[in-house]
Amino acid sequence: MDVIFIVNPAARNGRSLDRWESFCKQIGFPYEAVMTKGPGHAAAVARGLAAKADRGPLLLIAFGGDGTVHEVIRGAAGYPEVQIGSVGAGSGNDFGRGYLSFRTAEEIEAAGRKDSGSFDLGTAGMPGSSKPAVFVNSAGIGFDAVISMQVNRSRTKRLFNRFGAGKLIYTFFIVRTLFTFRPFSLTVDADGQRRKFDRVWLAAVSNQPYYGGGMMISPGSDPADGELELTVIHGLNRLKLLLVFGTVFTGSHTRFKEVHRQSGGAFRLTADRRMPVHTDGEGAGLAEPGRPIPFEVRRAAWRLAGPTRNRKVRDKHEGTP
Repeated sequence: MDVIFIVNPAARNGRSLDRWESFCKQIGFPYEAVMTKGPGHAAAVARGLAAKADRGPLLLIAFGGDGTVHEVIRGAAGYPEVQIGSVGAGSGNDFGRGYLSFRTAEEIEAAGRKDSGSFDLGTAGMPGSSKPAVFVNSAGIGFDAVISMQVNRSRTKRLFNRFGAGKLIYTFFIVRTLFTFRPFSLTVDADGQRRKFDRVWLAAVSNQPYYGGGMMISPGSDPADGELELTVIHGLNRLKLLLVFGTVFTGSHTRFKEVHRQSGGAFRLTADRRMPVHTDGEGAGLAEPGRPIPFEVRRAAWRLAGPTRNRKVRDKHEGTP
């Protein structure tokens, strides 16, 4: 099996390049490496490599943060000969919490001898786009999308990363955005039923439990069950929202009556005013007033290199007790 690393040298404020230089000295097997040059390049590289049918089995390793993994899976999903893994070298690394992120070259070499199974992919049909946006972790409308947008654009992120505190950047922007965000109304259509929510802060559609630098927004999510999980946080004031977010890291926010949860293979979400949308923490566009955005699951759309650390999925695929 060919092994190709897709390395994002800009991840974690450039510190990922130092990690790569150290990591590649551990590698004792044949490999290739491609350095990305900017947004979208990892997806293009992965797509080009996956499309070469004459290569045979291929293992692609995303070396960077969640954005890098998102692009590699976006480019290579749907190719059965391709397995995808990651080495977490970013600031959030939520992929590594729900799936496996390799820590050593030896783990990668061992994974090349395993078939770890196929996992689901989420899609979001954005207005004005001919192709749906995809996500492997989660997507969201509202407060969380605003935070993702601010984090990705902020110079403060570089400062946090410089001092090794990248995970705190999301908490910083949650508190800052809390006082400026204006809640919205949301209509949810699923399984032939319609439900309306007022004073909505966010609607998260999850494929695995984690997002936002370690927040367990959807504790029961299983990325191999053919379903997505919807979480709507609504009907609370700013002070209580801060309290709820304080419990998201442990998944205990689900006990609040203002947290609505449901599972399904597809959802249609309609906001009453323009709202930003993210997929895996990357800006996907805007939800337009009165125009539903369809979220759907693609079952078994990509193959993971190595076992998952998600307990529910690990038990299913490895047969552990």
